[in-house]
Amino acid sequence: MKDQEIDFSDIPPLDPHFFKNAKLRLPKPKPTVTMRLDPDVLEWFKRQGKGYQTRINAILRMYMEVQQARSH
Repeated sequence: MKDQEIDFSDIPPLDPHFFKNAKLRLPKPKPTVTMRLDPDVLEWFKRQGKGYQTRINAILRMYMEVQQARSH
């Protein structure tokens, strides 16, 4: 779907009042870490394309959340 085809008629326009009360929330910066990974694991993630570090982080986060849920 192209942008021109999207129906925005049910969304109110953003006016100065909205921006007066809006708050900018930036994500917390992620620390830089050094990790040792098997070369084939790293290469596999890199072959998936741009954003491979973000994907590795997402997988580690899912694992962490599952482990936390199990411990409760």
